[in-house]
Order: sequence, then C-alpha cells, then structure tokens
Amino acid sequence: MESPKYLNERTLADAWADLKAHADAGIPLQPDAYRLAFADPEFLLRRETRGIRFQLEMLKPDLEQHEQGIENTIVVFGSARFSAPEDAQRIMEEARKSGDAAAITQAERHLRNAHYYEQARQFGRIVATKGASMPPRERLYVCTGGGPGIMEAANRGASEVGALTVGLNIALPHEQAGNPYLTPSLSFKFHYFALRKMHFMMRAKAMIAFPGGFGTLDELFEVITLVQTRKANPIPIILFGSEYWKRLLNLDVLVEEGAISPEDLSLFQYTDTPQETWDAIEAFYKT
Repeated sequence: MESPKYLNERTLADAWADLKAHADAGIPLQPDAYRLAFADPEFLLRRETRGIRFQLEMLKPDLEQHEQGIENTIVVFGSARFSAPEDAQRIMEEARKSGDAAAITQAERHLRNAHYYEQARQFGRIVATKGASMPPRERLYVCTGGGPGIMEAANRGASEVGALTVGLNIALPHEQAGNPYLTPSLSFKFHYFALRKMHFMMRAKAMIAFPGGFGTLDELFEVITLVQTRKANPIPIILFGSEYWKRLLNLDVLVEEGAISPEDLSLFQYTDTPQETWDAIEAFYKT
C-alpha cells in the first residue's frame, strides 16, 4: 500500500497537472465544484477568500527567503524614474538631435538626477561587500522594491560583486517587471501593498530613502511611524541626499505646531555619500 505521504503528494501533483493541461490547451477553466479548493483559481480569487490570499502573500516570500538564508536586509527605496548615467546621456543626445525644447528639458533633468543612480549602485556594492564578510546568520543583503531607477541601481551594485539581491515588486496598472539585477529566486511579486510593506520591515536592519516620489514618501513615513509608535524595533532610517529632502520636507513645522515631539526628529538622519551612509548604519549598531 502506498504511504499517506506519497498519496498526498500525488494528489497535489494531479491537481497541478489538471490546471496545466487546461492552460497548455488554451481551454478556459470553468467553475467546477469537484475541483480541489486550492487548485480552483475562481474560488481563490473570490472576495470571500481574500484572507487566504493575504496569508499566501505573506507566507511565500517568507519561506523562500528563509530557505535561501536571507534573514537581514538593508532596504533601499527611491525613484523608479531616475536613469543610469549612460542612459541619461543617451536620452540627452536623442533630445538634442530632435531639437524638441521640452525633450531637452526633460533630458537635462535625467542627467541632473543620474548621480543618485550611481550613488545607489555604489551603496549596494558596499552593503554586499561588507555583508559577505559577516557570519552567515548575520549577513546583510540588499532589498528593494524590485523595479527600475534607484531600486535597480542598488540591486545592480550588489549583483556586480556576486551577492544575492532581493526584490519585492508590486503589480501595477502599468505592468512593472523586476529589474535584471535581482536574483531570480528572490524576485517576488505582490498584489497587496500592505503585505509588501510588511515584508520590507520583517528583515530590515536599516532603511535608506533615496530621492523619490509618492511611493518613496509612503514607504518612508510608514517606517518612521512604526518606529515612532514602537510597533517596530528601532533601525537606522536614512534620507540620502540632504539637499533634496530638506527642500522637499520641512519637518521642523511638526515640532513647532506640537504635532510631534522634538525627539521624534532623531528617528531619521541625512547622508550624502554611500560611505557616509554605511558608516551611519555601523554607528547605530555600535551604540
């Protein structure tokens, strides 16, 4: 008689084979009461099973990272719209050839912000190099939102020195694919922003916010709030590019109006170079 374990594995395999056969043949799946519940896409995508999807989206990246030894990350946020220097230069050359004033203005902005890409790349390289010398259980890995721009740059820097690199991507109306510098087995895609942000915090030993837009601000203030309210352990929260951030945010107003305590401003700090950023992380954990 076959063991219960083998019978269970075969049942799961049969359920997957049934779905794959339909997909390969281009046959649409129709609602089927007899189909195993976990192999029934229509059932899993119902409003009533949202809680199950939450759990699955929580569990899959957690298990995969644990199995590959990813327990400590340095999370890098930043604009998806900042180009690599070589791409910014190409955009400028094309704009000049076109003679389009608006295109030239946009290209100038790409060139102006390209240095942030290069600095994120250098920072990713520092994290990966320093992390490689640590004991396996303490090793640090670069983790980003998995997209282009600053995220790509940090993953790229880590990848260039042979490190594993993590991406937590999100399904958006305009499809965003994982950048090419992610370790394929550590490139995850989320539907729920809340679960994605939870995964950022679960392993984070520091959070670095490079210049960015609404998404970066959302992630930055989420982390600050979690630390302020002690829902998360204190970690270094670093705003890279003091000129950008101080021009964008005048957080002293919050103190002046009594909306936060003066000591809350010490929850984050500014840096302007990749090495200074790494030094700030080391200093935090030495105190």
